[in-house]
Amino acid sequence: MKSIQVLGIDVGGSGIKGAPVDTKKGVLLEDRLRIPTPQPATPEAVVDTIKEIVDHFHWKGVVGVGFPAAVQNGIVRTASNIDKSWIDVDVQSLLKTKTGCDSLVLNDADAAGVAEMKWGAGKGNKGLVVLVTVGTGLGFVMFTRKKLIPNMELGHAIMPNGIKGEEYAADRIRKELSLSWEEWGSRFNEYLSYMEQLLYPDLYIIGGGVSKKMEKFMDQIQCQTPVVPANLLNEAGLIGAAYAARKAYKKKKD
Repeated sequence: MKSIQVLGIDVGGSGIKGAPVDTKKGVLLEDRLRIPTPQPATPEAVVDTIKEIVDHFHWKGVVGVGFPAAVQNGIVRTASNIDKSWIDVDVQSLLKTKTGCDSLVLNDADAAGVAEMKWGAGKGNKGLVVLVTVGTGLGFVMFTRKKLIPNMELGHAIMPNGIKGEEYAADRIRKELSLSWEEWGSRFNEYLSYMEQLLYPDLYIIGGGVSKKMEKFMDQIQCQTPVVPANLLNEAGLIGAAYAARKAYKKKKD
């Protein structure tokens, strides 16, 4: 069967990455291009960087973008880890004007979750599956019966200790406070255990850079929910954004 190609783009705090994706197989078709995220990461500067990636691949088709914010019908609603000037910007229209390409923009953690449910650690699981991406913040993604519940943003939930989850247990906090993996793992366990009390998930999938180092902190994870690493690692956001865009534009054609 002929592959359906979509350009996947993952907008992060330090870098913006892109590559064409085979959305039938969930694999990159070329080496990804990474460009440092402009500072300040204003709408114009970020969209100009995305256009560089589009131009690099001579892309004319659909683009899927994972974006570090809650995104509702193409409009940015939050700006916890990006420039505040993004709030209420119609990023899909902005991209269309700048690149000429149709696009789907969704929360970056949601994009990673879409890929993990289709090809990764959540494949075939029809229960309540939670993906937590651990990095600058805590991305939180939830699926029930394989359906995404978008923009959960529960990394911002206030824990019983009065601190936001991502201000207590993100990987950034581990580095800033020079915590050992054991110390940080205990904090992360507190966060997972609190979410467990609220949601009772059937599976936790851990994404982000720490997913490659789980042996360093798994002894501290005491929650009842099974905890597994993400399979697709740093490519999950690109692949999931591309696949979500393919599905969205297939529905429009139908």
